[in-house]
Amino acid sequence: MDSIQATLLLVAGVATGAFNAVAGGGSLIAFSALMGVGVPPLTAKLTSTVSVFPGNVASVVGGRRDLPPRADARRVLPAAVLGGVAGSVLLLVTPTRVFDVIVPFLVIAASAVLGLQDRLDGLVRRSALRHGREHPAALQASIALGGVYGGYVGAGFGIVLVATLALLQPEPLTRMVALKNLLSAVISFVAVVLFVFFGTVNWAAVGILAPATVVGGYAGARLLRRLPGGLLRAVVVTFGVLFGLVLLGRNVL
Repeated sequence: MDSIQATLLLVAGVATGAFNAVAGGGSLIAFSALMGVGVPPLTAKLTSTVSVFPGNVASVVGGRRDLPPRADARRVLPAAVLGGVAGSVLLLVTPTRVFDVIVPFLVIAASAVLGLQDRLDGLVRRSALRHGREHPAALQASIALGGVYGGYVGAGFGIVLVATLALLQPEPLTRMVALKNLLSAVISFVAVVLFVFFGTVNWAAVGILAPATVVGGYAGARLLRRLPGGLLRAVVVTFGVLFGLVLLGRNVL
């Protein structure tokens, strides 16, 4: 890895952490940057997951006061673990050529999820204000499916997860976001363990990206909230769609 590639990853890591702190979906930046410096798609996915994990833990620590009671958290953690294992194993057993074909659609889909964040946020807030019955079976199934998505795709799954939580249980928004962060960290931890032991991770890239995401997350929380979130999201969504189309033309068409 030359100095230009290392610098690109460093900038991407800071941007990933900052964007996750402001709007979510930043892992798409790290994944794209890894592919941009020549890391194969599957290795790039595994490497970006490992690199972003410290930021997920930091989010849990930062929001620990808003976490639901331990009994409530323990009730949904098994579903998250099961889904995370299923998604991660599915990714590991997917042939490289198949993943090369799938990845453009995953990038475009993740960009679409990020682009719809405003609508999902509105749905979350309306649901958070609505008092109703919990739906435990649907909640478990949805979290498990979210875990599969998180283990396999990763980018944007936190947005989907918090919307699901809001729809299926009447809790304050701050508590749902804190629970989402916990579930995201658990799913990511499962994926990281499996990827480290059974996958191929570019550790040189992790050494650059991981600390950069922490720095970016801290800076983003303090500074980037002054910027229009919609503008930041539009930039990443546009980049993601264009990057996905380029991959589609190169890998599929």
